[in-house]
Parts: sequence; C-alpha cells; structure tokens
Amino acid sequence: MAKARVAVLISGRGSNMAALVYAAKQTDCPFEIVLVAANDPDAAGLKLAAAEGITTFGHSHKGMKRAEFDALLDAEIRKTDADYVALAGYMRLLSPEFVEKWAGRMVNIHPSLLPKYKGLDTHERALAAGDKVAGCSVHVVTAELDDGPVLAQTEVAIMPNDTPDSLAARVLIAEHQTYARALANFIRAQSK
Repeated sequence: MAKARVAVLISGRGSNMAALVYAAKQTDCPFEIVLVAANDPDAAGLKLAAAEGITTFGHSHKGMKRAEFDALLDAEIRKTDADYVALAGYMRLLSPEFVEKWAGRMVNIHPSLLPKYKGLDTHERALAAGDKVAGCSVHVVTAELDDGPVLAQTEVAIMPNDTPDSLAARVLIAEHQTYARALANFIRAQSK
C-alpha cells in the first residue's frame, strides 16, 4: 500500500516537523513527508528538512494579502501531490479558502488540552488558572481557530514550581510523541 503524502507547514525551528519526519522513516508508518513549507524563508526547520532530502519551500508572507499568500502556499503543496497537510508550529491563521480546500485532510498540534486555551499563551493561562494538568491536542483543522475534532490528547502534570517555559518544555516532549501517532492513526482511519 502506498504511503500517504503529507506536506508540513512550519514557522520556526520545526521540532514537531522533525518528529513527523523521523516517524515517517519507520517501515510501518502510513505516511511520508513530501514537503516542508514555511512562511519565513529563514526558518531553521527548512534547513533540517533539506538535510533530510525533503523538498522545501520558504516564502515570507509579509506584504501579501492572506488569501494571496495561502494561494501561493496551496500551489506549492499541490505540486507535490500531497494528500494531507500537517501544521507543525505554523503560527499564521489560514484563509477560509485554504482551509476549505484541505477540509478533512489538515491536522494541527496545539499545546493545550482543547477546548481549553485556544490560541496563544496556553502555558501561562494554564498556570494562572491553577490547573493540575496541561498537555497537547492533535485536531482536525476547521475555519474556527483550534476548534476542529480532537484526534488525540496527552496530559502533562503541572509541577508546583513550573514556569511557562518549564511547562512548555515538557509539553513539547508530549507533542513530539502524540503528533506522529495521531497523524498515523488518522491516515489509517481515512484509508479504510
């Protein structure tokens, strides 16, 4: 059975992208990474992807309308015949047109236990609320921010002396493990 083709969108260092790349090297993984694209041509993750032999695309969104940039991004993704799009630290809202084109075939990793703490500053908000656990969620992307169906979650204990940075570091470890497993399960379920 052919592996599903996944394009990964990043904005920075690409640690979640790297987790997907390394998971895809396993023979039983149902997907391969065919493109890593970034809205910052200097994103560190692009260098890692290129070193791994993956096609990359980096282009600044600055000075472009959202729909115009997303159309450019979509065209690059389609050149690779990608079946799915995985957002991995992509820090830009996508246009409704882009989301519609990839409806049901785009997933995201988010650093909270959705539906809690959509958007930014998730660790600060969890600590301020006095939560006992934080974590991460993998969800299907819909037009509303961090609102699609949740595919997987991993809880991470909040320690008494946690700071946003110390909590973020532990949640990131959970993200790396959760994202690859959830994406693989999602693709397997879609192909049945």
